[in-house]
Amino acid sequence: MANLIVLLDGQSQTFALAAGETVLGRHPECTIQVNSNMVSRRHARVFSDGNRFSVEDLGSGNGTFLNGKKVDEPTLLEHDDKIKLGPVQVRFEDPERASFARPAATPTGKAGADFGSTLAVDYASGEQDLATIMSSSGAGTGGFGALEVQPEAKLRAVLEISRSLAGSIDLDGLLPKILDTLFKIFPHADRGCILFKNEETGAMVPKVLKHRRAGDDETVKLSRTILKTVLEQKTGILSADAASDSRFQASESISNLTIRSMMCVPLLSLENEVMGIINIDTQNAFNQFKPDDLDLLVAVAGQAALSYESAKLMVTYLEKQKQDREMSIATNVQRALLPSELPQVAGYDFFASYDAAQAVGGDYYDCMMLGDRRVCFAFGDVAGKGVPASLVMSRIASVVQNVMQFVSDIGEAMSRINKQMCAKAVEGRFVTFVLGIIDLPTGVMEIGIAGHMPIMIRKTDGTVEEFGDSIVGVPLGVIEDFPFETAKRTIAKGETCVIYTDGVSEAMNPNSDLYGIDRLRKLMESSQPGAASDLGKVVLADVRKFANGRPQNDDITLMVLGRK
Repeated sequence: MANLIVLLDGQSQTFALAAGETVLGRHPECTIQVNSNMVSRRHARVFSDGNRFSVEDLGSGNGTFLNGKKVDEPTLLEHDDKIKLGPVQVRFEDPERASFARPAATPTGKAGADFGSTLAVDYASGEQDLATIMSSSGAGTGGFGALEVQPEAKLRAVLEISRSLAGSIDLDGLLPKILDTLFKIFPHADRGCILFKNEETGAMVPKVLKHRRAGDDETVKLSRTILKTVLEQKTGILSADAASDSRFQASESISNLTIRSMMCVPLLSLENEVMGIINIDTQNAFNQFKPDDLDLLVAVAGQAALSYESAKLMVTYLEKQKQDREMSIATNVQRALLPSELPQVAGYDFFASYDAAQAVGGDYYDCMMLGDRRVCFAFGDVAGKGVPASLVMSRIASVVQNVMQFVSDIGEAMSRINKQMCAKAVEGRFVTFVLGIIDLPTGVMEIGIAGHMPIMIRKTDGTVEEFGDSIVGVPLGVIEDFPFETAKRTIAKGETCVIYTDGVSEAMNPNSDLYGIDRLRKLMESSQPGAASDLGKVVLADVRKFANGRPQNDDITLMVLGRK
């Protein structure tokens, strides 16, 4: 014989179904009277057609739902189907058709693409928050609860979720796996969701939802009171709502909060901070969660949080490896922008060194022949360092090469280079720059300086002269039509010129003392006359000695040119 089991006010009543129809509603003349103002006077009917029973909504205000899906037309009933009339739960039993019952639906999950995705989670608060805390389980002592409670069950559950999550590094795919495993551990769970804390706003954002039946209502209801307690006390909460209590039947919105039994536990990081929560609930009024279930979920959540953090660290490690490979390629690309070799000219010597503080940097130098009797050298320092500075550096390298192929006058070349750098300028990314041409037969050097330090020249008598300080203009990329001045000087035989970036003069030792221009000057004065490469190596060695193991904080670039 088929029956309807009606649950109302915490009590269940069984009604035998006879042939014909059984009307459910609030009116006393209904076959089954339901005392709830959320149920219409004649709400729904269950009727037979031969040996089968069907359910039909009779135009009720709040609708009739079968297994979470609204009934819009007469629908056949199967054994163990769940009917919902407002806040009232009804279960249909037909033992004779139990073997033909609808097979259990495959659990379905829905994952969010990112932390900003909006999934169907409603938060009950104030008068609509009917959740009552039934029990709590401490999770703040390491995330696994009291290990002496149900040790065997906990071990099995932890091993189960460990096997399910082993080797997974897909963070978006990992969370649905956690819910899949929880639905195995808790076979009477109907819905589950995982929320994670947004690091920027601190808000809890749904990351993944799961329903046991594909046709279930997509929305998961959470109590703000419960959620706040879990977050603040770092404890698991077992609660039940009061939607079936006659004292709370004055509002239709209250009937939407259909959670009968709910467990909410925190996901704790290695620093014992709440990074998210797991919430599962059951609408099965005959098989509610118990305190032992809560303690078991706390242990499983501890292992799930550990697996998630491990996967996060692995993802970070793999991303770092990828970035390192890309930066290695970028380093090689930037090195290719610098000259592979310097001009080999009788009577002259050229030396250059480039050492970036990071994988790539913003310093630049070039040295090229212009015809048979002239050498052009360019030297620059982009504001800042790292990848942004390296991109500007690559641009100026291209601009200098293009301009110097067609322009022989230093003043005009400086103006054209500056104009192109201003045309595509990035705010704050100016370039200090030195451009010079040496006439090889005569040794006459003409230079232009855009915001850079003057050239230091060691003369044959051992004294050091700063050349070009009177013509220093603004850096490139600042003022488009700035009129750069130039200066000329003959390089005597035996004289050596040094051009450097502030990575040299501002190198620091462990006491944060600066290397300084005075130390560079004294070093040049005390050095022995010789090849430009010898002086360059002496300067670099002295800078390293002064730093005394302290990592460089800026790119160190040096160019030395001399006349033998």
